[in-house]
Amino acid sequence: MARQRKPRYEYVESKQLFRKRVKGRNGTWISLYGKTPDELTSKIEEFVEDLRVFNDNRENPLVTDYADYWIALQEGHLTYGAFEDYKSIINRHIKPPMKGLRMRDVLPDDITRMMKGVTNFSKSVHDKTYMLAKQMFTNAYDNKLIAENPCPKMHAGGRDPVERQALTNEQMDTLIEAVKGTRAYVFCMIGLYSGLRREEILGLKWDCVQLTGTPSILVKRACRFVHNRPVVEERLKTKASKRVIPIPPQLVQCLQEAKASSKSCYVIGNEDNTPYTETQFRGLWDYVRNRTVGNKSYYRYRNGKKELYSFEAKLGEQAQNNPKVKYTIDFKVTPHILRHTYITNLLLSGADVKTVQYLAGHERASITLDIYTHLVYNKPEELMEKVQRAFPSSE
Repeated sequence: MARQRKPRYEYVESKQLFRKRVKGRNGTWISLYGKTPDELTSKIEEFVEDLRVFNDNRENPLVTDYADYWIALQEGHLTYGAFEDYKSIINRHIKPPMKGLRMRDVLPDDITRMMKGVTNFSKSVHDKTYMLAKQMFTNAYDNKLIAENPCPKMHAGGRDPVERQALTNEQMDTLIEAVKGTRAYVFCMIGLYSGLRREEILGLKWDCVQLTGTPSILVKRACRFVHNRPVVEERLKTKASKRVIPIPPQLVQCLQEAKASSKSCYVIGNEDNTPYTETQFRGLWDYVRNRTVGNKSYYRYRNGKKELYSFEAKLGEQAQNNPKVKYTIDFKVTPHILRHTYITNLLLSGADVKTVQYLAGHERASITLDIYTHLVYNKPEELMEKVQRAFPSSE
């Protein structure tokens, strides 16, 4: 058996090292060095293996790597909030079930398996997961990375959204009375009487509030939270989000009083002209939660030990840990319910759908129509009158 000849390498006197020139990733030649031929041989073998892995990743990358690459390309085309939302969905719902798979190896069954993982999530999360996966694989197909798009036709999935109930006039009065004099008062008034989204209220500055002439609010900023940190941007959720909203006298008076005592450029913000952090907003909304009936719990110390104390808060009772507070709210309230109440009241007052669509900042009229349809067609007693007019009795 012939002995394997050892490779011969150039010896560089000036460096006192052995050298071998090899072709690198981008086709250019690079030099590898070693103190001994064996050491240089080992380095060459490592380099060749790294180059093979690089070429494999470039020609048929892992889905997890390609997902990071693709979403990074979208950053300049999306609002900061949308980008973070999409990135979160990719990290939580696309990358984990695709771990270890390469782009060319993904089958329609793999996509189906991935979508089963979001079946119990909201319809919004379900649809966004599929939309992002399909766009990502479409991009790979357009760039001739894969031969065909593995995303099959999507079937309906995800949990139906919980039906939101608008507040009645009595509930609106109860809420406003409960939070009057607290930091939540102005927030609730803006939500109920202008329909702004939470992020639009927290991004609202006094330069966009007109309290003379025709009182109105110009919506052109939004404040979103990223790891508790507030991020204010003028690039809103949709083009329809930028709008001018006339405001009623109740809100005008509230904002006049708030502006007179404000030390911030934000309607709801800090004295150093910074917007609220997520922690600060939670503290603001606690003024609503702490006045709402239901199961409550908090930590207290007894004999030097921290204990969790739970109790049932009943309507009309005083708060156990704050005798100045009464439980007067016996209905569900969220920032979005404030907005939903505003939209509902506009529709019930007879405002046409296109007007409500504009004031609400809905991108599509179908969103407004869904609310309108629920209001109109969820009252059998009123529908019966229309049915009887359409089919009058022959008697």
